[in-house]
Amino acid sequence: MVWSGKIEVRTRGRGTREITEAVQGAVAESGIEQGLCTVFVHHTSASLIINENADPAVQRDLEAFLSRLVPEGDPIFTHTAEGPDDMPSHVKNVLTQTSLAIPIERGRCDLGTWQGIYLWEHRRAPHSRRVSITVLGS
Repeated sequence: MVWSGKIEVRTRGRGTREITEAVQGAVAESGIEQGLCTVFVHHTSASLIINENADPAVQRDLEAFLSRLVPEGDPIFTHTAEGPDDMPSHVKNVLTQTSLAIPIERGRCDLGTWQGIYLWEHRRAPHSRRVSITVLGS
C-alpha cells in the first residue's frame, strides 16, 4: 500500500522548525502499520534533518556551526541574485539533506527517544516550504 500527501511549513527565517507531529500525523492518516516513510522538501535553500528534540540549544548550536562553516559574504560566491544569504543557503542545503527515510513500526515513525524531524530554513527571510510525505507498507 502507498499513501502520499503534502504539508506546508511556514518558517520564521533562518533556523529549524520541528515537523515531527505533522509527519507522525501523516503516517497515522495513511493507516500503514509497518513500512517506510519518506519526507522530501521541494526547495534548494532549506533541508531536512533528524536531530535531538529535548534541548533547543542543540538546534542553536547547529545553526551557529553551519553559519561559521558557510559564511555569508564569502568572496568565492558569485551567485548572489537574491542577496548575500542566497548561495550560502544552497551550499547548506547540499551539506545536509533534502529527503529522509524513516522506518514505521506500529503505525508511527520509529524514532529514537530524543529524535525529532526538522525542516531547516537556510534563508534569513520567512518562507513557506512544501514538504511531500510518502508512506509505503502494510
